[in-house]
Amino acid sequence: MGTSFDTLAERYIAIWNETDPARRRTEIADVWAADARYVDPLSVAEGREAIDTMIAAVQDRFPGMTFRLAGPVDGHHDQVRFTWELGPDGVEAPIVGFDVAVVDGDGRLRQVLGWLDRVPEA
Repeated sequence: MGTSFDTLAERYIAIWNETDPARRRTEIADVWAADARYVDPLSVAEGREAIDTMIAAVQDRFPGMTFRLAGPVDGHHDQVRFTWELGPDGVEAPIVGFDVAVVDGDGRLRQVLGWLDRVPEA
């Protein structure tokens, strides 16, 4: 794949926003390693199929909201970090998080570790 960290983060965010299941699976296959792992405080997904299922569940839980990068992307060696937000377009996002990703030798996401910095109260 051999892509820049900025482009990788943009593609990662675009996958979270892709609601067409076939297109989302195609992008996951291109951006994520086959044995990729995603971990945040609410879920763990291992492998591309589990990552796809998790993203679809998040989309179902937060209809009408979009993910977007919130600030610069920073990376070195095989690691990249960035802040993101989730909310309706045009207003302050109620959900903000921070991810650190590790890429494999082909530039695909091997592991993503996520934190939730701001979430609405239940």
